[in-house]
Parts: sequence; C-alpha cells; structure tokens
Amino acid sequence: QVQLVESGGGLVQAGGSLRLSCTASGRTFSSVAMGWFRQGPGKERDFVASINWSGSSTSYADSVKGRFTISRDNAKNTMYLQMNSLKPEDTAVYYCAVGLGGWNIRTRTGYAYWGQGTQVTVSS
Repeated sequence: QVQLVESGGGLVQAGGSLRLSCTASGRTFSSVAMGWFRQGPGKERDFVASINWSGSSTSYADSVKGRFTISRDNAKNTMYLQMNSLKPEDTAVYYCAVGLGGWNIRTRTGYAYWGQGTQVTVSS
C-alpha cells in the first residue's frame, strides 16, 4: 500500500523558514515526478512546486519562486520543500503528491497519490 507522510510543518513568524519533508513507502518513486500543493482556509488546493523524476528539473508557482526550493533524495524515497522568507499568505495545509509520470506536472490531475497534509502557519 502506497503511503506518503509529510512532516516539518508548524508555526513560524513572518520572515522565518521551515523545511517540509515527504517520505513515501509502499513502492519506489524514483521514476516519477513529485510535487507540493497547498490549501489555505476557504481556498482550493493550489500548485506550489514540482520536481521531475531525477531532480534535474523543477517548477514553481510564481507566488513562491525565489523563496521556496524543492528537492528530492531518491535513495531515501523522500522529497523536501525548503521555505524561506515566509509570509502570512503562505499559511495553508501543505500536501505532497506523487505524479503519474516522470516530468514536472503543475495540475492536481497529474498526481496519483497524496499525503494527509501538514499545517504551516505564518504569523505576522
């Protein structure tokens, strides 16, 4: 059974940093893309960042470009999201996901498996 577990969320002041992790189990994901999405209160689940199967290519939402960095360690079946210069508008539940294919995917329909989410709260 495939399982994705996010960790690293929490409460941080504006301007601070957090590092999210997503560990996958149940199969190897080294041949597929992975991504992060977030869902704020009363909002839809939006794309944040994605990384291709090898980690050689990444894609970011405009709202986080230059502040967030996505990476992966295929040997550990783990993906990361380093979040710097956090803003109150980054407050959301962050979800990791495993793609249907190997290349960057920015839409929810391109992902097959989802984690349960981790809360990130940025205070002003």
